[in-house]
Amino acid sequence: MPADALAALAHLPGVAEAVDRARSGVDGVLWDRSVRARVADVVTASRLRGGWASAAIDGAEVRPDALVSGDALDDSPIGRVVAASLALQTEIPRQVDVLGRAPLQVVSRLHAIAAAGFVPDDERGRLRSGATADDPLRLGALPGADEASRRMTALAGVLTRPTAAPALVVAAVAHAEVAVARPFVWGSGLVARAMTRLVLAARGLDPDGVTVPEAGLFAAGRTAYADALRAYASGTPDGVARWLVLHAETVRVGADESRRILADLR
Repeated sequence: MPADALAALAHLPGVAEAVDRARSGVDGVLWDRSVRARVADVVTASRLRGGWASAAIDGAEVRPDALVSGDALDDSPIGRVVAASLALQTEIPRQVDVLGRAPLQVVSRLHAIAAAGFVPDDERGRLRSGATADDPLRLGALPGADEASRRMTALAGVLTRPTAAPALVVAAVAHAEVAVARPFVWGSGLVARAMTRLVLAARGLDPDGVTVPEAGLFAAGRTAYADALRAYASGTPDGVARWLVLHAETVRVGADESRRILADLR
């Protein structure tokens, strides 16, 4: 494997242009004086909308007004998934400084938070050892447990080595690896989507979590999201590029969501 395996990905067809558009969108929001004047409120709303969108992608969709009021956070299966997704949003800022030193520890911690009440306590934060895992996106063929473990170890190496790749490419790879490998019995998708927000914060693109990349994925739709992940899983240059482009576009759309948040706050 090249010393900087991620850098070449930024040169796949269409990726550089998509990354530039997304980065411009994020920068535009972060430098918007109106957003900066109410950044704490925007960040709080971003986490709420991000948690809602990530849960909805996995099929746990509730009315946004019920989420704001708290009525959606009941003990129903859907309510519990939404609560798990929101708990991840709260945990992400605590893990930003840890990611570059101990990425597997971070992935484990995110799963332990998300999976509370869904798997036995001794399975929270632990990679699966069997050949079954939940698959709400219906991605299909599940890598074996050994393969999933190997991919997580490889991902940890990628996240701790210097790279010239843009933060958006690093985030896309971290997201896709967790989503495709499905290393946990339950909740890998929630953790994967949390990784995008976490890597963008840790790599300085969106350090406070103002934007809502999960909302971009929700807007793209489950079918487009799942198809792009399957394309990535194929390992072909065109397939990987397809995922990287879609991921960058969802981050750009997530930046636009921050402006809608600000409009709602007004």
